[in-house]
Amino acid sequence: MARDFAEAFYTSQKWIRCRDGYMQSKGYVCELCGDVAVICHHKIHLTPETINDPEVALSWDNLQACCHDCHNKIHFTTSATAEGLMFDDDGNLIQHTPS
Repeated sequence: MARDFAEAFYTSQKWIRCRDGYMQSKGYVCELCGDVAVICHHKIHLTPETINDPEVALSWDNLQACCHDCHNKIHFTTSATAEGLMFDDDGNLIQHTPS
């Protein structure tokens, strides 16, 4: 879910066209693992200071096609969770039960 400052950006036609074009150019393949890409990730993260900078927000050089798992690994490392917790494929915090 987008943070409050980014909601308008992520629903803008400029972003939707940029995201769709980039993801199509990558064939919806995760650039990190080769799985199905479903997220267009900003390598330099959007902040209130960078969201209006087209070199950060809309440049294909700053984008990366990612699957859920790889995107979660980028944003949520195991050190970011308490022991016994983990993130599922949708980024939800869940109880980890070792197999």
